This record gives sequence, C-alpha cells and structure tokens, in this order.
Amino acid sequence: MSSAAVKGKAEIRELSPVEFELPKTSKAGMRVPARLFADRELLGLIAADRSLEQLQNVATLPGIVEAALAMPDIHQGYGFPVGGVAALDAKVGVISPGGVGYDINCGVRLLALPLGAEELSAERRRALVEELARRVPVGPGRGGELKLAGKQLDRVLEKGPRALLAHHGIGSEEEIAHTESEGALAGADPAAVSQRAKERGGPQLGTLGSGNHFLELQRVERLFDQQAARCFGLAVDQLTVLIHSGSRGLGHQVCSDYVRLMDGALARYGISLPDRELACAPLDSPEARRYIGAMAAAANFAWANRAAIAHRVREAVAAVLGESVARRVRQVYDVAHNIAKLERHRGRLVWVHRKGATRAFGPSAPELPATYRAVGQPVFVPGSMGTASYVLVGLDSAMERSFGSACHGAGRRLSRTGARKQTTGQRLRRELEREGIVVRSASSRGLAEEAPFAYKDVDRVVEVVEQAGLAKRVARLRPLGVIKG
Repeated sequence: MSSAAVKGKAEIRELSPVEFELPKTSKAGMRVPARLFADRELLGLIAADRSLEQLQNVATLPGIVEAALAMPDIHQGYGFPVGGVAALDAKVGVISPGGVGYDINCGVRLLALPLGAEELSAERRRALVEELARRVPVGPGRGGELKLAGKQLDRVLEKGPRALLAHHGIGSEEEIAHTESEGALAGADPAAVSQRAKERGGPQLGTLGSGNHFLELQRVERLFDQQAARCFGLAVDQLTVLIHSGSRGLGHQVCSDYVRLMDGALARYGISLPDRELACAPLDSPEARRYIGAMAAAANFAWANRAAIAHRVREAVAAVLGESVARRVRQVYDVAHNIAKLERHRGRLVWVHRKGATRAFGPSAPELPATYRAVGQPVFVPGSMGTASYVLVGLDSAMERSFGSACHGAGRRLSRTGARKQTTGQRLRRELEREGIVVRSASSRGLAEEAPFAYKDVDRVVEVVEQAGLAKRVARLRPLGVIKG
C-alpha cells in the first residue's frame, strides 16, 4: 500500500493500481473511509474539483456501511458527487435525496435493430435520424403527445410502464421483463408526489429533455465477450439505439420538495452535516417514508418515460425502414443510474444510493431476467457524442466490492461553462458531421456544453471498472447519429 498527495488534497492511500482510499481520519466526522475506483491519471482529473471532498462528506452520514464509494467517472455534484455509491443500514441509517439526485431514475435503455450498419445507406441513415428527431420531443420543458393527469398519471407513478401497456398499448411484457425491477419499485406512493411535481411531469411523458440526455443511433464496433454478446443479442456491425433520459420535471420537483423538507427537519433529529445539500432523514421517520414513496413513484415515471420514447423509436423505424423491421426491434435492457434501493448485501439490508452509478449484478443475482442469468446483468456506459459507448456485464465480485455497482458514463472533466468557452455548437456540429455522425439538436448552446472533450476518456473509465472486478466489457458502440435537447 502506498500513499500519494494529489494537488494539495489529503493523503490518498493506493490500495491497488485501480483503487484508492481516503481514511476515515482524513476528515472530522467521517464514520467510514472514502474509497475510489480509478487509476492515477483519472485520479488527477478527479482531484481537480470538489468531488473527493463531497465523497468524504458522504462518509459522515449516519448508518453508512463499509465505505463511501466512487466510480472512475466521478465528478462534483449536488451534495453527493456524481458517480457516488453509499449503502445506509436499513435499521439505523438515513435516506438522502441528494444521494439520488434531481433527475430521479435518470437511466439508459438499449434497443437492438435487426439490421447491420452496411444495410443502411447514408441517405436512409440521415432520414432515420431526422424521423427520430421529429417523433421524440427534446429540450427543456417540452411536452409530448401523452399528457397524463389525475388517475391516469397516478397509475403510471404506481405501476410504471405496465400502466402504459395496459391503458395505452405501449410496450410489451418482454420489454418489462428486460427492465430493472421490471420498471416498478414497490411502495410507490402517488400521494407523496406534490401537485406541482405532477403538473410539471404530466405533459412530459415520452420526452427526452435537455442537458446530457440524448438519443443515439449506433453500430456495434467491437465485441469483447462473445457469450455475453450472444446472450444480449448483439453482433458486430449491428445497429442499436441508446436512449438516455429520466423523470423530467416531475423527478426534479420531488427532489426539491424533499431536500427542503429534510433540511428543515435536521435539527429535530439531531443530525449535523458538513454540507446541507446532504439533507437527510432517519429511515424510520415520516419524512423518509414519504420521500421513499415519492422517489419510487418518480422512478416508475422515468421507466415509463423511456418506454414511451422507445415506442416513438419503433414508429420512426417503421416509417423509414418498414413495419417488418420495426416489429423486430428488441429491447436489450433498461437500467437506472440515479436511484436508491433496498437491497441485501453481506447478509444486511441496506438502502443503496446510486447517484451516477449503475446497478451491476452478476449472474448469481435472482433479480435478473431468466435470459441473462447465465452471464449477468447488462450495464450501459454512454461515452460522448464523438467517441463511443459500452455495453458491460455485471460480475458477482461487484457485490463484495461495490454493493453491486459500476460506473454510468465517461464523467465530466469540464463544466458546461468551460466547454462553451472552448467551442460553439455550430463548430462542433460541423466536426461531428465530418466524422459521419448526423447531429440534430434543439440548442447550439446545449450541444457545445456536451462536447466530447468535456468528458473523461470512456475507454479508460471502463478499463478501470473491469480491472476492479465490477463489470466486464461486452461491446463497444460507435455513434452514427445523435439527437440532443
């Protein structure tokens, strides 16, 4: 074990070439160490913002188990760092809305098309991207065709995509089976979701949003694990569509409501925090119970949102490539990366907060669909518009090392403001088009904020995850077309 000082930060112990630790003596109030999966180069980038300090703050939460963990894509967030994982004891711990984030159940859904990239001419590829952009609303505040309210919306909050299947004919039982938690967290309570949250989210079902949300047409560039790839139905040169979106204004309002509520209750429960953005409440408190019900409802809304977007994708495929192709579009999986879930780890029930981290269960997990139990759970790691994304598969060793978690993306290395200082949306669009990537974006400003150079090297991030035994590579996907808000 060696130690390294990083840009004036506290001494960081090197546990292995891909694991580092800040001991619980490194900051007053820490109950457990803060542990980071990274290599030395990534560590230098990570230390440039406040994410390590935020990770130390997470380690002060009452009831936290073993260590506050960070993935190699970690960067500064609200309270918790993005890329953080924390398990809180279900009997004596707390729940923190900041440990889930404002976009509750932001996540990724991968669809596999029954075509190879060579079967899609440049003209048809452009037509498909344009049709996708026409059918899937993008941008902040944009609404979709499904404008739900009252009992219709409450059914979605309670049952997720199953409500869309039963009442709107959207989706299928097969897709639901290939969704984390089958798209519905138990205990969802529509009554715990404020009217303001429902008003914001009701019109937005089936919409992409803005920021780093996107829809990408991709091709499978390379396979790393033939068995897992066959199990997931992926082949070299196959076309895929990756959907990245969440709970839109509804989830944002839920987080705002409960951060405010829990911040006002901290003194009553005798909780002292180094950062009020970590506002939390004991798991047996009424505030926690109401937040868990509202958070689950928002998560179910997000799974329904991605199901509705997938439905629009199939419509676009049918319009451009034909109904027979659209009928054979298959969902590989849908997985959340902003969520808190009650899970059993090492014989103990814990609330695992994953903020910018993906569940990565190995083949022994009974929660997986039967089709994937031979290999493990699919994990999707978006990179950036101009680089690549990855399909990984979870490993049983992740259960011991990271509470069954892996990274969720490349991770920002530049702020949105920093990215805009270095490029414009028009310039970036031209550069991507020269590389053969069709780009459709509602905002040139938003496009510039998501420039590829604003993110860490996704290849390096997934190599660290693999070396750490959290998940292993299955396929590398290259973008052919990008739609952003």
